[in-house]
Amino acid sequence: MVIYLIVLFAITLVYFASAERLVTYIRLIGIQGLLLCGIAIFELTEVNTVNLIFIIAETIIIKAVVIPFLLNRITTASGVTKVHRQAMPGFYLIILSLTALLASLILSYSLKNPYVDVIYMTIALFSLFTGLLMIVTHRLIISHLTGFLIIENAVFVFSIAVGNEMPMLINIGILLDIFVGVLILGFFGLRLKPHTNELTLLKD
Repeated sequence: MVIYLIVLFAITLVYFASAERLVTYIRLIGIQGLLLCGIAIFELTEVNTVNLIFIIAETIIIKAVVIPFLLNRITTASGVTKVHRQAMPGFYLIILSLTALLASLILSYSLKNPYVDVIYMTIALFSLFTGLLMIVTHRLIISHLTGFLIIENAVFVFSIAVGNEMPMLINIGILLDIFVGVLILGFFGLRLKPHTNELTLLKD
């Protein structure tokens, strides 16, 4: 079952490249939160029950509910609903995304570690590359925030991969979730004035 959830998570990463509306980004972030919750349930079989319940609650509440809600508030406040017209076309982004997936697979096998599953390493690297692509190829701050959230999910995926051996790493990933979700989105994103969501305007 967990392999299907991982495949669905990878599909959401590819779908980010073709999305043209910010509401799609928000929905994909929420879906990734639910998928990470399912992956944690099936993978962290050796973690104590209290810690597992805390992880499940965090992924559902923070990743699947709070963060999408804050992102929706930001897009509503900024008045921007579509990806910036000067962003790289979706076709090229899909090509870059698939290239990133191939590169992630190659790197995972070259960095093969007995404590980390190759599949998790591949998805974590793919998430990292996807987040970086979002940041580099887009000009909207909301897109950059989404990129940082995807990178954060990459850290969470990696922490799940070694969670049974290093439970403390899961807690570090949760603290990162709370930091990004509350501080960055709450205190920075919600203070964007209408129609000032473009990075170029903030630079002027």
